[in-house]
Amino acid sequence: MAKKLSSVLGIDIGSQTIKIAEVKLQGGRPTVTALGMAQTPEGAVDHIGIHDPNGVSDVLKSLCASAGATTNEVVASIAGQGSVLVRTLEVPAMNDSELKQHMDWEITRNIPFAESTVVSDFKAFSPEAGNMQNMDVVMAISPQSAIDTLVGLLKKSGRKPAAIDVEALGIARALDSSYHNDLMGKSVCVVDIGHKTTSINVYKDGKLMMPRQVPIGGEMMTRAISENMGVTTEEAANIKALQAEIPSDVGGGAAYNPFDTGATTQAFAPYNPFAEPDESISEPVSEARPEEPEPMPVPAQNPQAPNQAYQAMAGILDEFVAEVRRSIDYFRSKGGDVDMIMVCGGGSKLKGLSVFLESALGLPTELLDPLKGLNVNVKKYDNYRDEDRHDFTVAVGNGLHICF
Repeated sequence: MAKKLSSVLGIDIGSQTIKIAEVKLQGGRPTVTALGMAQTPEGAVDHIGIHDPNGVSDVLKSLCASAGATTNEVVASIAGQGSVLVRTLEVPAMNDSELKQHMDWEITRNIPFAESTVVSDFKAFSPEAGNMQNMDVVMAISPQSAIDTLVGLLKKSGRKPAAIDVEALGIARALDSSYHNDLMGKSVCVVDIGHKTTSINVYKDGKLMMPRQVPIGGEMMTRAISENMGVTTEEAANIKALQAEIPSDVGGGAAYNPFDTGATTQAFAPYNPFAEPDESISEPVSEARPEEPEPMPVPAQNPQAPNQAYQAMAGILDEFVAEVRRSIDYFRSKGGDVDMIMVCGGGSKLKGLSVFLESALGLPTELLDPLKGLNVNVKKYDNYRDEDRHDFTVAVGNGLHICF
């Protein structure tokens, strides 16, 4: 239905922020006419789904007004890993009627939800040259209650749902729109780093080849900084955003350990209360002569030092790289290949991340810019910063629904 529209508002409801991107066809070309981002009410959205639709609808209504979005029809992604299943299948080439019957069977046997009433859809791609016997199909399944919740909050915000989509296909449209000529014939792994989860999807020529979500996101990195540096969550978020940087010489191996004898700091043995006394150690401090000068205090480390912040979240980063590597290796084990990595989402702003992934995985890596090649005529910039453009990949992709 959205294909018949000349304008649409793309919406991406995340657990930390809500993003909107208004896209209009002007002279036959898509133009972004409004962009906006606002904080999601705390606890309103998580990896399970939307828990506070009223709070989300209120923020969305206010955001549309402040961003100057005038389009009534919207395309929104279903939110939450637990609210939607997206899977790719390779099936024998068949006509539309046969495919419909086959996919009804596939969907029935793949329902992962406790709720039995679901909404489903699928999209088939034409067989590739050299493999005319099979065709790729993307299917999506969501509980009816999740769809009803999303549609209800969109209507409450004063908007009309034109289509409900999934994030992986929104990313596909943004990728194809901005990099169509650059990526012709190449397979790209897009790593969309959200607050609670990360999507690791492989695309080729605009087609989703493999979707995957892992429960690692920016929140885990913030929490690691908070716990390891002894600061509040708010302070940790500021440190991550403003100070944290992955050193350029780190290649995604084991995290730096200052207690390792091979580390650059002086090695020492951990205290063992059951060990025999070491005679090489001087007499106990309690028996020190009064005239001995007291030791100089050790200067406190700067809690905002970039390297300290990196060390605090190094273990999470290693786990994150391992998940991306595991996804790429799995895709390759199925006969595919990956030519490059593109990173987007709120977590992509971490300084040094692209170089870190490129070094660790041996693949060219860059930030995905969903506005590349698009006309941008945004009149209100109150809640949009240029450095946040990578956050809008799904929202822009949903707005581009009218072009595909």
